[in-house]
Amino acid sequence: QVQLVESGGGLVQTGGSLRLSCAASGRTFSNYHMGWFRQAPGNEREFVAAITRSGGITFYADSVKERFTISKDNVQNTVDLQMNSLKPEDTAVYYCAARRYGASIRTTSTDYDYWGQGTQVTVSS
Repeated sequence: QVQLVESGGGLVQTGGSLRLSCAASGRTFSNYHMGWFRQAPGNEREFVAAITRSGGITFYADSVKERFTISKDNVQNTVDLQMNSLKPEDTAVYYCAARRYGASIRTTSTDYDYWGQGTQVTVSS
């Protein structure tokens, strides 16, 4: 299995930027497709972005397209989420997730096998 630890969350003003990082350990990281999800209080966990195991293909939720960028480093064993032009509605706990098998891009949380503990992102208005 793979262990995931997120970092980089915090408090930022509307329009600001944050970079989240997810460090992986355990199994060969390059074998895993990765995703970022988020969950705001009272809401279900929702898809944010995904990247294939090689890093060659990315996919984003419409709500973050053109503002967020996902990237994967198979040498450093990290997957990052660069978040720009942040809005109050981006406030949530952000989770990274890993999956090994099946189609390369998945947007449903139940398709992912391993999860980090989450990191809080708060955007003030």
